[in-house]
Amino acid sequence: MLPNYYEFSFPVKIISGHKALNNLPAELVQAGVAHPMIITDPGVARAGLSNVVLDAFAESGITIGAFYDQTPPESSTLIVNDLAGVYRDKKCDCLIAVGGGSVIDTAKGVNILVTHGGDDVRDFRGAETLAGPLRPFYTVPTTSGTGSEATNSAVIADPEKGVKMLFVSEFLLPRAAILDSRMTLTLPPKLTAATGMDALTHAMESYISIQKNPMSDAYAFQAIRLVGRNLRRVTAHPQDQDGRLALANASTMAGTAFSNSMVGCVHSMGHATGAVGHIPHGIAMNIFLPFGLEFNLPRCAEGIGEMLLPLAGPEIYAATPAAERPAQTIAEVKRLKDDLFELCGLPRTLKEAGVGWDKMERIAQLAINDASAMMNAMELTVPAALKILEKAYE
Repeated sequence: MLPNYYEFSFPVKIISGHKALNNLPAELVQAGVAHPMIITDPGVARAGLSNVVLDAFAESGITIGAFYDQTPPESSTLIVNDLAGVYRDKKCDCLIAVGGGSVIDTAKGVNILVTHGGDDVRDFRGAETLAGPLRPFYTVPTTSGTGSEATNSAVIADPEKGVKMLFVSEFLLPRAAILDSRMTLTLPPKLTAATGMDALTHAMESYISIQKNPMSDAYAFQAIRLVGRNLRRVTAHPQDQDGRLALANASTMAGTAFSNSMVGCVHSMGHATGAVGHIPHGIAMNIFLPFGLEFNLPRCAEGIGEMLLPLAGPEIYAATPAAERPAQTIAEVKRLKDDLFELCGLPRTLKEAGVGWDKMERIAQLAINDASAMMNAMELTVPAALKILEKAYE
């Protein structure tokens, strides 16, 4: 059934292909900008991917205004505030983020400050605090998981308070996202697996969110299908260029889905565990996903059962009785986790990830206050969060 009312928006231009990056200079020309600030991280620079980006501009007549390649693994208010000053000093006129979620979220934060003024991005935290459109902004993702290249949100850590802040606004969406398979070919197998599970979690939580709608379902469904068909193969064979492009598209589609329907308790648990246990977000998603689905079974069994088709394929779906499909979907997620552990050692439990049992109470308290819990079908309470943590521990 259709919801009585919903909204869906996705104004981001997608440029996808094995050499899609070559079209980026033309995009800047169309926007009337020619002095970009490029933000990336040390891993991208070490992998030589910065050169791929710079080569795309070699004969374009566009001058790179500023180039920053020291973005930390976790986006920080300190970095965002500093880079906004660099942008202004170098008189840049647009932003290009080349990297994963931390880089893209950092660039989103910088764009807030250079457009609307101020010296502290914390002043703009929360939902719909931005007064109008931001400067031209382009994303070139180098991982296939966060979906940040196509989302209306950013997560930026406040190191002074030890919390992660959420920024939500349609104005955070980039003008274009460049999906180029060359940009993920050097991603190590474990990071490939972790980011792929992040994309899968985005899609699955979107599909059972209380704010789901037919449009977000379509994007989520296809994202699940692309991850289900490609993640194992690309983890085992990192140079599979077609598989890399498929996962890049899955990440963007999942990001589009949850930008319009939001996520749920798996992300609440993951955000809290990341803050307390300091484990990467993709690993947290891999650990919590099946247990979050189990928690939502009382209200979401039908939707969870429907996801068996794109995840496992038509043969398994058809062979599974309708009443058993929800449980089979969860079993397929657990099987995927086991396969990825065998392929690359991706942690399946909190214990394997090095999170101590003594941190569970603190994680539960943070999780129930995380914004993602608001759109979860089942109410996330401290006892419920502790039960999920117990299942996820070992």
